[in-house]
Amino acid sequence: MSVNFEDYKLSEEITRALGILKYETPTEVQREVIPKALENQDLVVKSQTGSGKTAAFAIPVCENINWEEKKPQVIILTPTRELAVQVREDITNIGRFKRIKALAVYGKEPFSKQKEELKQKTHVVVGTPGRMMDHIDRGTLDLDEIKYLIIDEADEMLNMGFIDEVEAIIEELPTNRVTMVFSATLPQDVENLCHEYMNNPTHVEIETSGVTTNTIDHHLIEVKEEDKIALLKDVTVVENPDSCIIFCRTKENVDTVFAELDEANYSCEKLHGGLEQEDRFAVMDGFKMGNFRYLVATDVAARGIDVDNVTLIVNYDVPMEKESYVHRTGRTGRAGNKGTAITFATPFEDKFVRAIERYIGFEIPKLEVPTQEEVEKGREAFEEKISGRRVVRNNKTARINKEIMKLHFNGGKNKKLRAVDFVGTIAKIPGVTADDIGIITIKDNLTYVDILNGKGSVVIQALENTPIKGKKLKVSPAKK
Repeated sequence: MSVNFEDYKLSEEITRALGILKYETPTEVQREVIPKALENQDLVVKSQTGSGKTAAFAIPVCENINWEEKKPQVIILTPTRELAVQVREDITNIGRFKRIKALAVYGKEPFSKQKEELKQKTHVVVGTPGRMMDHIDRGTLDLDEIKYLIIDEADEMLNMGFIDEVEAIIEELPTNRVTMVFSATLPQDVENLCHEYMNNPTHVEIETSGVTTNTIDHHLIEVKEEDKIALLKDVTVVENPDSCIIFCRTKENVDTVFAELDEANYSCEKLHGGLEQEDRFAVMDGFKMGNFRYLVATDVAARGIDVDNVTLIVNYDVPMEKESYVHRTGRTGRAGNKGTAITFATPFEDKFVRAIERYIGFEIPKLEVPTQEEVEKGREAFEEKISGRRVVRNNKTARINKEIMKLHFNGGKNKKLRAVDFVGTIAKIPGVTADDIGIITIKDNLTYVDILNGKGSVVIQALENTPIKGKKLKVSPAKK
């Protein structure tokens, strides 16, 4: 059994990114999937969320992409926009030094903006089925060179009623592609889909012992609805988490809980489907960057949050769907860290709790309501932490971008500039090689070039007076 990523004989560019991203030992799903995916087998993978499956397909796909090809080679379908953005980020990070360009397409963002992006060289397109189908119908997404189709969270895709769109997209794709389906459960519809559109797929089932990874402590506290807010405040003082997600059933509850915590000076934000998409992304990013400690959210947020040090999950309301319990609690105890999941249950919710326990295969241990002594004892440490900023130790994107400077040039297609012109000029700068050049995006009137390995300032200085393809261009660090 492979124990290290080195054993997969990956290219130097991918290995280097994995090193910086601190991917050291493959998880079970990665051990099972990567070797088969590198050999281009069709796969049906049953695996819980949080088991490391994005990297399980992202690593082989990034490895096998042909960088020179201008048309998209990989289509990844996800049920939600948040997940699409998360997957795009993971692919970009893993493919960083191979200069892999991934684009996320989803609704509620201007079609025209995505259409422009798709005119650039794009290797991977991640997106929700509806918007993906729009691009195919309108001819803005070229499918001639598609080598991989990946369907992520397939069961959720069906729950959300996307099955017809997914099938319509599959019908349009080249038949000599590789197809991989990832799903936490395998309902009959998913099985049928795989059977119909896949080529003799290998089934990989990751034992669901991962449901409740042994790194998570699960607890249940019985409480009356009207006592929940007071209990929440006591629990957070006693637990004093570095970061915490509080899940509620409805957006009304999210608003109420958020208002209460905000009033009590908690550093918190809220997330639910009623917010504008832009605000949702801003909150997610803020949480990843450590700008606040407590996130109050509906289930919409449970997927697509990959923050390594969420130390406490509180189910303020018992989730109605048993799978939801796994998705929510799986946001903690990630990447080998310890986490705690506490569920508040009112007397009426007994049957939901039983259903969850049957599903996860054990009884959730009951916890007593914290005593006033315990709360008072913890108060000082809590007050101290709440006023300090959260330290994010493991923000993968920040880590891989630390050495990267994005440069902005005031010329693009209008000046007949191509990527080779930039590479040619930049690689001639003393102390800089082609390996220091990342993703190049050429638009009509401007160009962005990522400079890797901390060499951005060297490049800017050198290009002050150096023309590119005989044209004098202004160059500056791109504003975020």
